[in-house]
Amino acid sequence: MLSHISLGVRDLDRSQAFYDAALAPLGYVRLWRTEQGIGYGPPNPEGNEKLALMLRTETSAPLAAGPGFHLALIAPSTEAVHYFHAGAIANGGRDEGGPGPRPHYGKRYYAAFVIDPDGHKLEAKHA
Repeated sequence: MLSHISLGVRDLDRSQAFYDAALAPLGYVRLWRTEQGIGYGPPNPEGNEKLALMLRTETSAPLAAGPGFHLALIAPSTEAVHYFHAGAIANGGRDEGGPGPRPHYGKRYYAAFVIDPDGHKLEAKHA
């Protein structure tokens, strides 16, 4: 259904460090970088069925979407959720809910939430 999602960022180097660390445990890699942006996706993308995340340099504020919006990414395991959270926090992210079960979302729902350096809320979930 979705082709890609673009997020505005102020500092590409800072964002690259954050997203490289947070997305690697989920199986996503940096596919390209220009002076204006960075693209992430699966290591061997095929066709249009793979979701891509793009970061674009922006100078206007605010960058992050309003309350209620967050980007949820599928994690291959509960361990990957932990590594996502740890990598994000170690690279400038803020904790918004550490790794653990979320029974109010589903019996097997396991997730972690972080805020990236530009205020975007991200979730890694395994269910």
